Amino acid sequence: MDVKPLSRPRRHRKGSTRYARLIPSERIQMDTCKIAPAVYQYTAIDDGTRIRVLAVYPRRTAANSLLFLERMNEEMPFPVQAIQTDRGREFFAYCFQEKLMQYAIKFRPIRPASPHLNGKVERSQHTDLDEFYPTVDPKSPDLQQRLLEWQDHYNQYRPHGSLNGRTPWEAWLERVALAPFHDDVEASYDDSTERIRHPDYQMDLRLAAKNKRKPAC
Repeated sequence: MDVKPLSRPRRHRKGSTRYARLIPSERIQMDTCKIAPAVYQYTAIDDGTRIRVLAVYPRRTAANSLLFLERMNEEMPFPVQAIQTDRGREFFAYCFQEKLMQYAIKFRPIRPASPHLNGKVERSQHTDLDEFYPTVDPKSPDLQQRLLEWQDHYNQYRPHGSLNGRTPWEAWLERVALAPFHDDVEASYDDSTERIRHPDYQMDLRLAAKNKRKPAC
C-alpha cells in the first residue's frame, strides 16, 4: 500500500516577506566573505536590480573598504544613495564613514544578529561559493580577473528567480528612468542628519539619542 508522505505546512518567520526597492541605487547592501586564508571577497549589490560589484583583497580592513567603495562608485551604473552593512569593523572606521559623507552616501548599518536584513548580499555570496569558486583556484594570480568575468556574467547573462527570470541588467534597463542623477542625490543628502556611527550597537543607540536632544542652532 502506498503511503503518502506527511506534508508539513511551511513556517513563515515573522518579517520574512520578500521586498525589493523600486528605485535603483536607493540602497546598496555591502558585505565581506572569507573565501580562503588571505582571500576575502567584498560584495555590493543593489537592493532592487541585483546588479553587483565584486572584488577580492587579502584582508578585511578600512583601507580595503575604501578601495572597494571607489570601485563600486566607478562600476555601478547609477549614483549610490545609501550603503547598508553589518557591523563589521571594516565599515565603521572613521575614514570610511567620512568618505561616504563626502560622496553624499547615507550609512545604514543593520542591528546585530540580523543577517536576514542583509539577505540579498548574503544569498548572492552563497551563489558565488556554489557556482564560481569551485571553478577557480582562490590563490591564482588571475583570480581578480576571473571574478570580474563572473561579475559580468552574473549581471548581464544569468537569469534570477527573484527577478522573474530576468537578469539584473534587464531589471536595470526597465527602471533606468527612475534612477536619480548625481546632482539629485547630492541635493537630497542632508548632512545635518548624518553622523559617525559607532560599531557597538548599544553605544550607537545612546549616541543617536544624545544627538536628538541637541538644540538646533
